[in-house]
Amino acid sequence: MAPETAAPVRPRLWTRSYVVIILVSLFTFLGFQMLLPTLPVYAKRLGASDAEAGLVIGIFAFSALLVRPLTGYALDRWGRKVILLSGLAIFTLSVISYHWALTLMLLLTIRFIHGIGWGICSTSSSTVATDIIPKSRIGEGMGYYGLAGTISMATGPAIGLWIVSWLDFGALFNTASVMVVVAIIFAAVIRYPVVPLASSKTFVLWEKSALPSSMVLFFLTMTYGAIVSFLALYAAQYGISNIGPFFTWYALALLVMRPTAGKLSDRIGHTVIIVPGILCVAAAMIVLAYADTLMWFSAAAVLYGLGFGLALPSLQALAVTFAPPERRGAANGTFFTGFDLGITAGSVLWGAVAEVTGYSLMYLWTTLPALISLAVYLYNRPKKGGKA
Repeated sequence: MAPETAAPVRPRLWTRSYVVIILVSLFTFLGFQMLLPTLPVYAKRLGASDAEAGLVIGIFAFSALLVRPLTGYALDRWGRKVILLSGLAIFTLSVISYHWALTLMLLLTIRFIHGIGWGICSTSSSTVATDIIPKSRIGEGMGYYGLAGTISMATGPAIGLWIVSWLDFGALFNTASVMVVVAIIFAAVIRYPVVPLASSKTFVLWEKSALPSSMVLFFLTMTYGAIVSFLALYAAQYGISNIGPFFTWYALALLVMRPTAGKLSDRIGHTVIIVPGILCVAAAMIVLAYADTLMWFSAAAVLYGLGFGLALPSLQALAVTFAPPERRGAANGTFFTGFDLGITAGSVLWGAVAEVTGYSLMYLWTTLPALISLAVYLYNRPKKGGKA
């Protein structure tokens, strides 16, 4: 009688280190998301125009964009822990400094430094996560890891807008600072995996294998730049004073979709997940262009969350799957450069467009980069053997 063949054992995903890096991401994102829809409002109170309010988001993403490639190199060259903790420290000090941002120029200066801290710590935490997650479960693992950001999206903007409405901006800055301090405590106790370090002769900031996913993400997040910069101002035109429920519905849709999408991408390939996701994002922007009640804003939020929930875990999995372990930092830096560059370009571009066309028509135009992202993905999608 032939011996019974044992079923292959799946590598363990839910380790202590995996849970702790998710908590680091959760509290960092909470500190980030609480400020995202509120700082453009703060800028308007300082006398900023629509374009200048968009610049508050754009300059943050721009500075993160500048530092991400260097962060990726530093992670691969000197290791993860010191870089992650440094980024979180810069992030915390910047948030505290908003107390003294009493002019638009000071606000933009602090926002630039804040973006540097965000670029370092978000790139670092994602790299640590990809070190910890077994390669055969990378889509699933990044899907669950991304839920930290999703939960913060569901609660952070609403909390931030509530604090501003009932207390003041000083209370907002204090609360956001506390969130990131908690993230620092968790980051200090992670058991960081031992990974090979890049050679001192290696100074390549970009990871070539991550460029296609980063290009897709660039065009896709141009739509997000329009949402985070101008949604609160757009909704106010229709008498909606608190657009926080938009972010809650968006995050709930992400919460439902991300783990499922990650598992499916590991099993059946990325194209059947990413293409519907991009189409959902484009549909969401069309709905948003014609929204005039909270119900329609919420419908757009659900579509947008489903779209990003489908596309983002698979795109990030593609970005790191083909990179060697000693280049994962560079791969994550390259991937998130696309994210930041898209938000930067979107915030600045759509601010200028809104001043000419108004918000409604501006949101209709945002379907164009979403469709371009689809074309870029289809042209660059993995061929046979790469699990397309």
